[in-house]
Amino acid sequence: MKTWIKWLILGVLSVGFGVVVLANPVAASLAVTTLAGILFVVSGGFQIFAGVGDEKTTGKVLGIALGAVMVLLGLSLIFRPLEGIISLAALATILFAASGAARVVTSFKMRSTPFFWPMLVSGGLSVLLAGYVIVNFFAIAPALLGILLGIELLFNGAGLIAFSFFLRTGLSAERHRAA
Repeated sequence: MKTWIKWLILGVLSVGFGVVVLANPVAASLAVTTLAGILFVVSGGFQIFAGVGDEKTTGKVLGIALGAVMVLLGLSLIFRPLEGIISLAALATILFAASGAARVVTSFKMRSTPFFWPMLVSGGLSVLLAGYVIVNFFAIAPALLGILLGIELLFNGAGLIAFSFFLRTGLSAERHRAA
């Protein structure tokens, strides 16, 4: 199978999964929260294991303590996923607001360049998105993570499809030049 076809299939699958996720974003939010919990438990377990084997007392105590916190966080997300969804949605909202504000501030340092407006608009839209989520938090929070995942899968799939067609045309152009 040609390389560009593999990328095309991956892109189409990503778009398809994005549509499925957007069809039921609350279920996707539950899945994301549960998966995050499992990853925290596994990572925390490894952290505890690494801390036990550490020869330095400070490293041992910090490693075990950090691992225990990660395991507890993971178990909390696994056994109380609805509360985990709310917590992760709040964190995502804070990140939208903070990154948007940082881009707005950065844009003013770029005022004399052609990148000022795109940076300002990008930051402003993130701040507005955070404000919208805050105003409607309890209506949006259960689905927010799923919606973000679905949108990311759609954008990722579109990018992969574009990349596959680039590979198709780029590779054929290279072959014609080489001949």
